[in-house]
Amino acid sequence: MAQGTELQVAPKALPVPDEELVRRAQAGKTEAFEELVRRYERKVYNVVYRLLGNHEDASEVLQDTFLRAYRFIGKFQFKSSFFTWLYRIATNTSLTRMRKRRSPVVMSLDEPVGEDGDLAIEIPDHKYNPETMMRQRELRELVQKAVDGLPEDYRSVVVLRDLEGLSNEEVSKIMKLSVPAVKSRLHRGRLALRETLREHL
Repeated sequence: MAQGTELQVAPKALPVPDEELVRRAQAGKTEAFEELVRRYERKVYNVVYRLLGNHEDASEVLQDTFLRAYRFIGKFQFKSSFFTWLYRIATNTSLTRMRKRRSPVVMSLDEPVGEDGDLAIEIPDHKYNPETMMRQRELRELVQKAVDGLPEDYRSVVVLRDLEGLSNEEVSKIMKLSVPAVKSRLHRGRLALRETLREHL
């Protein structure tokens, strides 16, 4: 190599935005949709597992979600992000599965609820050792069991907001609810979880 000549390194290609992948998928490019699946299958699996509480149902709903997304990708109008649209499909498909498993619980959501006492469930974070890891595993199982026991309207909001970390605005778009309605259901769901987990946390 000649003196003073610097090695030229090609810049790393930036990932293709979701919007562009969706447009390619709408144009019939199956590899674009496959990339969207790779980006979101783990996140979608996490949310449906937390909604349904078992791996068998979660795996089936995961497949159904992406099959529906592929079938209807041509109708996506870019009014929301692809991520929001996909989560809506996953949530609705999970709720349909839940309704088939058991009769839905009907509870009144008309009564307004304020922000006071709106506390999230937190699992203590200690140094890792076998005893602590076992305790945290037990707590995760307790939280999942408590979430499973929530009415589906509360469960969906708690999973999306607290366990998946979405904003109230994102949850409102996914659930097609107003932000105040999301806050109301979230507050009630959290109170129910706190009551169930009171003796453990």
